[in-house]
Amino acid sequence: MNTLQGTVIRNTGAWYDVRPDNTDLSPIPCKVKGNFRIRGLRTTSPVAVGDRVTVQRLPEGTGFITAISPRRNYIIRRASNLSKESHILAANIDCALLVASLREPSTPTTFIDRFLATSEAYNVPAALVLNKSDMWDADDRELAEAIAHLYTVIGYPVFLLSARTGEGLDALRQFVAGKTTLLAGNSGVGKSSLINALVPGLDLRTGAVSATHHTGMHTTTFSEMFDLPGGGELIDIPGVKGFGTIDFETEEVSHYFPEIFEAGRDCRYGNCTHTHEPGCAVRAALADHRIAESRYASYLSILDESRETEKYRK
Repeated sequence: MNTLQGTVIRNTGAWYDVRPDNTDLSPIPCKVKGNFRIRGLRTTSPVAVGDRVTVQRLPEGTGFITAISPRRNYIIRRASNLSKESHILAANIDCALLVASLREPSTPTTFIDRFLATSEAYNVPAALVLNKSDMWDADDRELAEAIAHLYTVIGYPVFLLSARTGEGLDALRQFVAGKTTLLAGNSGVGKSSLINALVPGLDLRTGAVSATHHTGMHTTTFSEMFDLPGGGELIDIPGVKGFGTIDFETEEVSHYFPEIFEAGRDCRYGNCTHTHEPGCAVRAALADHRIAESRYASYLSILDESRETEKYRK
């Protein structure tokens, strides 16, 4: 056996493909040897795409992952609504890019806000793509521009585009160049089509949208990293139907909504929850339409969830 360093580029559940730092070698199929934990969290898988790892290579060409290097960052979500486990989406990333759509399927703003809040919690810069602009009518485009304005003002880059026709793709290409970017989104929003547009010749399988439920059908069944032609990487993960947050402290939830956190500096009380207290600057900003009602509703939703979690802990 020989020991080498590399990057996890694919996770199929049972196996991990590791690309050795020595580029003369092909990716090595590996299994995990040992018990890895993150801050005591129970995770569905201890290793994520993007992890830097140490591998013991076996004579037959497979190997064991024996150590994970310290992560620069990572992003996780609750594995399912009923599970107390977390799922690591990716590690060592420069940007978390959420791909959303207005129709077939429609991505709820609560889903967008939970993703952005989770990115904030794990100090991962985030951005938003509204895909399928080729399907929009005039009302859809007006809505898309309103959504783009809402999140751009908060500080998130937003891209309106069509992976199918190429409209708006050049700006996104420039944005992801040289970065390691996680692509996430609910099923059917066109992630695979977008990756195919950004990485010519890849030809990932794309899926149709259910005519009955207007929801996407999974085409990505595992996480994988792809190299961009101009430098950088894309990490594709399976589509997710929901985005459960992990153990947000009640008093910290507002920190993950930049505009609420900023407005909250002027609240009368330092521990204001922005729900009922007198002198609340956040509710004043909400009344003045300086904070969007959809964002405030998402904040309340996560706040309630955090309170329930704290009750469970007690």
